[in-house]
Amino acid sequence: MASRMFIRSKSIAFNTLRTYSSSTKLVDVSINDKTGIATVTMQRPPVNSLNLELLTELNGALQDLGSKKIKGAILTSSLKTIFSAGLDILEMYKPKPERASAFWTSLQDTWLTLYSTPYPTVAAINGHSPAGGCLLSLACEYRIMVNNYTIGLNETKLGIVAPFWFVASMKNVISHRESELALTSGRLYKTDEALKVGLIDETAENKDDALAKAEKFFARFDAVNPIARLLTKQELRGETIKELEDRKQEDLDRFVGFLMLPAVQKGLDVYLQALKKKQ
Repeated sequence: MASRMFIRSKSIAFNTLRTYSSSTKLVDVSINDKTGIATVTMQRPPVNSLNLELLTELNGALQDLGSKKIKGAILTSSLKTIFSAGLDILEMYKPKPERASAFWTSLQDTWLTLYSTPYPTVAAINGHSPAGGCLLSLACEYRIMVNNYTIGLNETKLGIVAPFWFVASMKNVISHRESELALTSGRLYKTDEALKVGLIDETAENKDDALAKAEKFFARFDAVNPIARLLTKQELRGETIKELEDRKQEDLDRFVGFLMLPAVQKGLDVYLQALKKKQ
């Protein structure tokens, strides 16, 4: 796991940073030269569904930030009412095995990168965040959610089983009992409900408010030794990271095999048809 971390031995002089902006089709990264805070914005309309291409770009952006002198990174969305609607159903519906394998591997890698970043992370959840959207926020160290939206791992309602590392991500944030009730029922929490159970850490009135509160979160580390902070994060998260790294192929084989089951494909077909009717 240590190979995924970048230990800094000296304090960072943020006033030496230039404003950096790297805009791609699906992910935008900007670094504020005054604060040293990076903002990583998902921008795949209409709902930021996580497909192979978005995940690949997101993972690359997060990895690239590990080599830069930043104070922290905020993960957010360019969309007005959606953080991320989760995994792209079309990646799982009647998939080609090679594409399905690449898609799931990219999701595994993105989670590993985000969960083990050497820099602090905040999810500024400015819209609905079910399933994979919730997973990304759980991988961050702190979650700030705008009022009147929903969040949760609702895979069971789609006929899908949340993998062990999805489950661990939730259990590492809220209680085992609350995780069991939420995961087995596919519960989506409203913002105030998520705050009550600890699924999020703060609420916000709007995206700008969430971003401002994220900056305050990073300020709490101003007087903290960065090496001590990083090693403590490694200690807390290392076991979960190692389990996925050790079981990565097993998890991949299980996912692809599960997708190929006729009952699963039938369920996805029903779900897609229901979406078409709503449109």
